[in-house]
Amino acid sequence: HVQLVESGGGSVQAGGSLTLSCTASTYTTRGNCMAWFRQAPPKEREGVATIYPGGTGYVDSVKGRFTISKDNNKNTLYLQLSSLKPEDTAMYYCAAARSCRVLGSLRTTDFSYWGQGTQVTVS
Repeated sequence: HVQLVESGGGSVQAGGSLTLSCTASTYTTRGNCMAWFRQAPPKEREGVATIYPGGTGYVDSVKGRFTISKDNNKNTLYLQLSSLKPEDTAMYYCAAARSCRVLGSLRTTDFSYWGQGTQVTVS
């Protein structure tokens, strides 16, 4: 079965940076749609960034601060977080689509596989 394992979360001061990683098993990152989501209770899970054949997309609140990328040779998805703000504090989840039905989607319903999450805390 598909397994997504995130790492790289931690605690950082406002203005700092982190890089999150998501390594996929029995799933190829090449040519597929993947994304990062975050959730800070009691808020709903929100899409942060997505990468798809030919492009990337971001929610407005992170544009210019976060960068999504992937290394297909390592089957790994990344999210570089910079200029972090306290409101970025959340559990961050990696997500992968079974098929790219909607390029650029940041809807949870367009992703079938999820990691367990990695916590990012900004103070």
